[in-house]
Amino acid sequence: MRDGITEKYIDENRQGEVLVVDEEVKPGLKKLFLESYGCAMNFADSEIVASILLQNGYTTTNQMEEADAIFINTCAIRDNAEQRVRARLKNFIPLKAKKPELLVGVLGCMAERLKQKFLEEEKLVDIVAGPDAYRDLPKLIASAESGQRAVNVFLSREETYADISPVRLDGNGVSAFITIMRGCDNMCSFCVVPYTRGRERSRDPESIINEARDLFEKGYKEVTLLGQNVDSYKWKAKDSDEVVTFAMLLEKVAQVNPDMRVRFSTSHPKDITEEVMKAMVAYENICNYIHLPIQSGNSRILELMNRTYTREWYLDRINMIRSYVPDIGLSTDVISGFCSETEEEHQDTISLMREVVFDYAYMFTYSERPGTPAAKKLTDDVPEEVKSRRLSEIIVAQRENSHIRNKMDVGKTCKVLIEGFSKRSDEMLKGRNDQNKMIIFPKGNHKKGDYVHVTVTDCSSATLHGVVVNEA
Repeated sequence: MRDGITEKYIDENRQGEVLVVDEEVKPGLKKLFLESYGCAMNFADSEIVASILLQNGYTTTNQMEEADAIFINTCAIRDNAEQRVRARLKNFIPLKAKKPELLVGVLGCMAERLKQKFLEEEKLVDIVAGPDAYRDLPKLIASAESGQRAVNVFLSREETYADISPVRLDGNGVSAFITIMRGCDNMCSFCVVPYTRGRERSRDPESIINEARDLFEKGYKEVTLLGQNVDSYKWKAKDSDEVVTFAMLLEKVAQVNPDMRVRFSTSHPKDITEEVMKAMVAYENICNYIHLPIQSGNSRILELMNRTYTREWYLDRINMIRSYVPDIGLSTDVISGFCSETEEEHQDTISLMREVVFDYAYMFTYSERPGTPAAKKLTDDVPEEVKSRRLSEIIVAQRENSHIRNKMDVGKTCKVLIEGFSKRSDEMLKGRNDQNKMIIFPKGNHKKGDYVHVTVTDCSSATLHGVVVNEA
């Protein structure tokens, strides 16, 4: 869901974004400085946190110095993500020296993983709350204000926050996230998510549909359905035999309004179904884009990763997807240097990338996470310099793939949802096409939130450039 190519995983791509609700500040309210790191799920969670605290005497601020409480929503997927958060927390020490009543809290996956360490060993924070403890924040704040250090990292088998309406923080007013499920049951050997976010549980579909409808009524034109593995979404009514699968949910959200685009992330190769592809074909507003992590192109490494599929299975899924939507936009995740990976197995990953020709990828070196099966049972034995060299080779291969895929779009006309101004010029607008590719084009009389048809005239490996031919 990011532009172009990155050398780092998504947890490093949106680092330290300050989230502020766009509303008039009411006198007497305490001020919350909320900073989010990590994946889209973390940013969606921050909108839940803001909703809870805005109902309990707080407003948000982008001025750290004027805050009464500073909360950092964290990521634990890689060690350097955690180190960056530790360094950030140390930046708050002078603020607390000047303002002793200032509360500092750590939220999210890193809070869940490290639990008491922040409070007892490092004494950098007053509040620690895991991803399932956000309803408890008002009580935790009260405890911290009374001089006690407050912690709740309890993982729930039921919490989905389905009844909480997220506050949309510092967004573009066009696109929004909707979390449809929480947790993960896949137990990939390298991944800490099942231990920091708990087991899978799905939201009531009506709450999801109502949230999508509310967003459209407020002017949003695109929603992204979020889950660690959206394809395993499954909701069963307590008082009947009704079961809603992800394909069924996708159709229900698409039916909210044909002018509202629907995206989803992330998919798992073992779970994506033909029913999902049939829904994509049936509804024009379900975007032709899938993020399908491969992690490695070698079957032995995939088995060590406990990904539950082989190289051949993955390629079969790609063929199935393209049989329904030939021009589908495809992205992936790739890990270099997993435990015991040989040079030949690394080349298997590059050969798979060249066979599939992904539009873009999130690429990173293996980072051992304490407590995971890989950390307990496998040896992190690939030297860092080898990991880095292999990552560089993966990046080169993907850059070439991205350029190939983008050149295929030159001369084509596509429907684009305008997200705002280009980063480089207020005379240029940016927006994404159906395949989730960013397109830059002259502003003209168009504005954010409009649909336009754009003919692609040029490209780089990261971006398409074009001209508007008519409004969509």
